[in-house]
Amino acid sequence: MKNLLVKEIRLSSHILTYLFLAFTAMTFIPGYPILISAFFICFGIFQTFQNGRETNDVLYTVLLPAEKRDAVKARFAFVCVIQLAAFVLFAVFTALRMTLLGDAAPYAENPMMNSNPVFLAFILIVFAEFNALFVGPFYKTAYKFGRPFIAFITVSMITVGVAEALHHIPGLGFLNTAEKLPVQFAALFVSAALYAALTASSCVKAQRRFDLLDL
Repeated sequence: MKNLLVKEIRLSSHILTYLFLAFTAMTFIPGYPILISAFFICFGIFQTFQNGRETNDVLYTVLLPAEKRDAVKARFAFVCVIQLAAFVLFAVFTALRMTLLGDAAPYAENPMMNSNPVFLAFILIVFAEFNALFVGPFYKTAYKFGRPFIAFITVSMITVGVAEALHHIPGLGFLNTAEKLPVQFAALFVSAALYAALTASSCVKAQRRFDLLDL
């Protein structure tokens, strides 16, 4: 498993997967739906899947002296490594925006979603959707990814719309501020649990599907 993860990071991954981590800096853009940045992180990971299909990486991996289930687990682990690296960057940038830049006019008067624990919660929700709607279903065929990716795009854009709309609902304005932080961190904790649960269940389902797949 460890060797397969190293192979994913050093050999199978596409350079754009790492370069797209720069989209975490969108956290600093005022007047913009910054949750879109989570989609771009996932789109960067998608490049690795696309590159793997073109290079027959799945077939190469199963020909290695390792179980098919471990190949799926290694790919999920790689996806999580990228997502968690992005989340750390998002968290650092959010902390900077809430502290050093908290009183800056572009952010104080921003009608769009501000970066705070609720923003980070939605980041994890988008990541969980990617893992559940794209990464897991990919292993139904280990080749076709158009329909799963379209499903992810659709659901993630709905999530972005909901996230942008919530703080405009009377009584929920605090979701776009630095107020009621205990409530916001509770939402972040729930989303983290949801991310872990959906990712783990998707990985197990993908392993079962891949075991039955005749390549």
